[in-house]
Amino acid sequence: MSTPAHDPLDDPLARERSHLAASRAALRAMREDVEALDIGDVTANWVNAAVLSRQIDERIKALADLSDTPLFFGRLDYLHAPGAEQAEGAGGERFYIGRRHVHDADGDPMVIDWRAPVSQPFYRASKKDPMDIALRRRFGYTGGDLTAYEDEHLSDPGDPSGAATTSKLLQQEIERPRVGPMRDIVATIQPEQDEIVRSGLGGTVCVQGGPGTGKTAVGLHRVAYLLYAHRERLARTGTLVIGPNRSFLHYIEQVLPALGELSVRQATVDDLVAQVEVRGTDDAAAAIVKGDARMAEVLRRALYSHVTLPTEPVVVVRGSRRWRVPAYELEEIVRQLLDRDIRYGAAREALPQRIAHAVLVQMERAGEAPDDRVQDAVARNSAVKAAVKAIWPAVDPAKLVLRLLTDAEFLAEHADGLLDGDEQKTILWARPVRSVKSARWSPADAVLIDEAADLIQRTHSLGHVVLDEAQDLSPMQYRAVGRRCTTGSATVLGDLAQGTTPWATRSWAEALAHLGKPDGAVEELTAGFRVPTDVIAYASRLLPHIAPGLTPVASVRENPGFFKVRTATGAADVVAACAELLRNEGSTGLIAADARVPALAEALTAAGIPYLAPGEETTRETRLTLVPASLAKGLEYDYVVLDEPRAVVDGEPDERTGLRRLYVALTRAVSGLIVTHAAPLPPQLAA
Repeated sequence: MSTPAHDPLDDPLARERSHLAASRAALRAMREDVEALDIGDVTANWVNAAVLSRQIDERIKALADLSDTPLFFGRLDYLHAPGAEQAEGAGGERFYIGRRHVHDADGDPMVIDWRAPVSQPFYRASKKDPMDIALRRRFGYTGGDLTAYEDEHLSDPGDPSGAATTSKLLQQEIERPRVGPMRDIVATIQPEQDEIVRSGLGGTVCVQGGPGTGKTAVGLHRVAYLLYAHRERLARTGTLVIGPNRSFLHYIEQVLPALGELSVRQATVDDLVAQVEVRGTDDAAAAIVKGDARMAEVLRRALYSHVTLPTEPVVVVRGSRRWRVPAYELEEIVRQLLDRDIRYGAAREALPQRIAHAVLVQMERAGEAPDDRVQDAVARNSAVKAAVKAIWPAVDPAKLVLRLLTDAEFLAEHADGLLDGDEQKTILWARPVRSVKSARWSPADAVLIDEAADLIQRTHSLGHVVLDEAQDLSPMQYRAVGRRCTTGSATVLGDLAQGTTPWATRSWAEALAHLGKPDGAVEELTAGFRVPTDVIAYASRLLPHIAPGLTPVASVRENPGFFKVRTATGAADVVAACAELLRNEGSTGLIAADARVPALAEALTAAGIPYLAPGEETTRETRLTLVPASLAKGLEYDYVVLDEPRAVVDGEPDERTGLRRLYVALTRAVSGLIVTHAAPLPPQLAA
């Protein structure tokens, strides 16, 4: 409930704790009201009852009170009523800003959703532009208990506390130790991040952000904001978050539910294109060619080569009459369908109706009065069906790709002028395959099949798609994602310096073109909130070698962090470094070249130190995760031990990719990093 902004406060902290307790009680009451709903008298049938029951269940889950998650994290005291475009009747009032809306029994707000327009000044207001805010208060929590507050008097020019200083509570929240999955950053969103979060649904935004700039969190919070601002539209069209692997998705999966959003689907690109079982792999050369955008045209040519212009008429017998559609008229119908550039399958479905219409025109000229039922009957006539089968046969997308990859002549015919001879040989399978099911499909093959399937039948489009770690996608993978948002928008997140595939993105303009969003806006985040100053400065030595011209991340952390480079004589020294860091509060990650992980696992077990695999949730008892370098992207830990940088570089097919992999591994730490090495360090790390 709103209260006057200038009430005297005898004990401010006690007053705020009281409001927190009352807000939690109000949230419980809201949940109980929903649980008590009786839908027996308002549902006409079992279908409506099932839909309404599911909606009620989702509402109950969204109203869950997470005991260790603050219900509100800030307060705004307005000087006057916010503008009509923001909120109604807020003159001289205060608002508590939190993760979701909470109201009392009379319907008066006790906590305002952070996404509401009236909450925006919490993230954007400053001494230079107070946005009509007299006071901004931040709250500090220990667990779920409110333990501190910090005030900024933005509209009082004579108050030194309103000067542009770094918020201590904000710094503490950013640097708070991490145990468990990724958490939301709703209490720490910065003005430049908020601008991206609140950008409109209609446009696609690409966020280039170095390690620790919060790009993943910004993307997730943008989804939450869009669901708040356009809930009905997105409820119809759907939303999707795409991550690089299952470990990453598991790491971020609690962010949106913590904000009350339960309807967002999560998937990898491989999940999206899973029309065949993937059991094989490609070498880098084959994967590069298969992932090239030129393959889209090869597939289109191969598909439409199945269309044959008719040379014989179609004769339809109805009763005692015979109706003849000559070959030249059939050819004209086929050419019209080809010129319309519609999906192969849609054109095939239209062809019998077009032929039937030509028959009906003849019937009308002969004095008959056929209706739509007659046209449908003619379209189903055996002669028409036989003609369609011969002219425009059904094509299975997997069989089409299989033929391209196993039939050298077929591939050469349709790749002419697109792929040279060496490229064709690179993607041709060495051995014949009996069937689609027996083929050892690779991930790149599955993307080709998805492209072929879309040429035949349009892929369902969603309202909004978030694509994270996008820099590692091939052009054909971008096209696969773009098909899922042709009528919607996208948020593309990535860092060109962290591209670790041989086909890694060279520029965001190129990526957006492949995605089908060439007009997307590119925003750059350069303020680092996660990686300590000393760590990001060390990792940035690699930037001139892996991404020349890219702006280095500038850490805004006051705490420079713990950073050491140590010579190790064996696995025992690495284990000792892990034990040292585990004495601190929070999570620890041991990152190593994939080939070195088994030996390190044995050493940890021998030392009696329990550890987890990426994607497994850390607990108070088990806070160490053993991370292959290939899976480190997107993850973060309070402390990191990086084993043998040279091995990380050498584990990749080329030096640039290896240095990019090393850059990723070096930038996973939030509070401290120990680099251990027996082999010489890569020369690019020299000062």
